[in-house]
Amino acid sequence: MKKIYKIIQISVLLPFFGLMACSSDDSYAPIESNPLVELIIPADFPSFNSAFYNNQPTKFGVELGKKLFFDPRLSRDNTIACATCHIQASAYADQQKQGVGIEGKVGLRNVPPIQNLAFMQYYNWDGSKRQLENQVIVPLITPEEMHSSIVEVIGKIQEDLDYQKLFQQAFGDKQITDQRIYQSIAQYEYTLISANSKYDQVQRKETVFTPKEQYGYEVFQVKCASCHSGTLFTDQTFRNIGFPINRDSNEAGRARVTGDLKDYMSFRVPSLRNIEFTAPYGSFGQFQTLKEVLDYMDQGVLWADNLDPIFKENENKLPLTTEEKEALIVFMQTLSDGNFIGK
Repeated sequence: MKKIYKIIQISVLLPFFGLMACSSDDSYAPIESNPLVELIIPADFPSFNSAFYNNQPTKFGVELGKKLFFDPRLSRDNTIACATCHIQASAYADQQKQGVGIEGKVGLRNVPPIQNLAFMQYYNWDGSKRQLENQVIVPLITPEEMHSSIVEVIGKIQEDLDYQKLFQQAFGDKQITDQRIYQSIAQYEYTLISANSKYDQVQRKETVFTPKEQYGYEVFQVKCASCHSGTLFTDQTFRNIGFPINRDSNEAGRARVTGDLKDYMSFRVPSLRNIEFTAPYGSFGQFQTLKEVLDYMDQGVLWADNLDPIFKENENKLPLTTEEKEALIVFMQTLSDGNFIGK
């Protein structure tokens, strides 16, 4: 990945002293033997989110975070790791309609992919967390996911010599704390950057779209780009687009966070990067294929007071011809990053 980005001579190497200058109580300066990881980002990517600068990835922080990410001991019964549901081949999502946790318990929502999180302003479908470090605790304590506690996790790993060594290397001593666990997992997740799809290669003028991909791109600009905008292919807003409703009494979309009925069944606009690998689609896996999604939008979505204007102004539809749907799917496949998913 680095070589590919260096070819285009675009590099963001975060200064060592940037962390030391931060005033946040949660920040820390990496020790001399634990250097910051060099992250090389395309020029057209957005800026890192503000929380990232308080917890920049370090060599051993990332190594520790990755070990924790793949450790099933984070769950109450030692059967579920973060990586159980966030699978690399699926762009760190999975193929389930809704997340499945310990004892086969089914969660409320579809597992979102983990990619380009350093640039995101909100996490979870309803945007309940603004900082990745604070999001880490959610699956750990949720009954339908890991159903554990940070105290229990620390108790399981504190005598592990490998962990003791990594905490020493990452933080300067062997003390295992909740904040260090959250920080290190977030550091690992910050490094999961997807930016080498065919679309990116076209932008770098290394290749060109086929005629059908080009047509799909043109249709996308007219029909989709108002929501799926920018290089992340999301404007990071929350919208009700009239998808079939999850009737679970716990579901209210963004309104669960804000308490505002204007946000009822509004969800974070997902990034379309690697969408080829993240089926099923929708907040609780309502659609098995991209064609099903496009057919549903074309045929007519559910009406709601807060339905997004792009549908309200078009009789609750996103009109698409068969040719446009086919071309859109072909274009969206150019957002697939084989290196990122391990192919």
